[in-house]
Amino acid sequence: MKLAKKVAIVTGSSRGIGKAIALRFAAEGARVVLTGRDEAALAGVAKEIREMDGTAEAIALDLRVPEAAGELALFALGKFGAIDIVVNNAGATKRGEFLDLTDADFADGFALKYFGAMRLTRAAWPHLKEARGSLLFISGVGGRTPGAQFTIGGSVNAALLSFTKAIAELGLRDGVQVNAISPGTIRTARFAARVKAEDEAAFVREARIARVGEPDDVAALAAFMVSPEGRLLHGSLIDIDAGATKTI
Repeated sequence: MKLAKKVAIVTGSSRGIGKAIALRFAAEGARVVLTGRDEAALAGVAKEIREMDGTAEAIALDLRVPEAAGELALFALGKFGAIDIVVNNAGATKRGEFLDLTDADFADGFALKYFGAMRLTRAAWPHLKEARGSLLFISGVGGRTPGAQFTIGGSVNAALLSFTKAIAELGLRDGVQVNAISPGTIRTARFAARVKAEDEAAFVREARIARVGEPDDVAALAAFMVSPEGRLLHGSLIDIDAGATKTI
């Protein structure tokens, strides 16, 4: 119960990596604030947490909307009276041939994953400062290793990594821990839509990775990083990608 009584906001927590992080934090004793756009899915995650004797509250919000971040912070404060941990996980960017992607596609990718995270950081910062809390960004290995089919996602992730380093400097002054995790290929619904089960072995060989990751792999790392044992990590950009990132 390394996160006992901590209040943790996890964005994009209705499925995939965000859901796994929310469940892991709840198992470690945190009181979890869930958010995403799918109200029914959020209710399902909240029910799972309560069935394991955890504590969770959910609010359906679209973090593309500028006012949503402030609303989320106020919701967490209203339910639990504090904000100790924020995990900026929400984000979905369109893949595809660059020449087929529009300005609107790029704007949408940045609106959620970058601007949503930036606004929530700003809204939650005074409370994280008061709690000497932790701020964690879920970026992606495309931020350091771009690919032609991932021009939007890679650009957004690179911006998030830069933002992490900048905000980590502010965290030194204000006592807020700031880090980022960059997952590689993780077995989510988006991955399943791209790669059929019978082709996974070929995908792993061609990608030159050890295996496809699980959402729980990322959740375990996130839980360690925001726990007392992970407090020495600050301004860290950690890849969890089965060897996909070849650069130093």
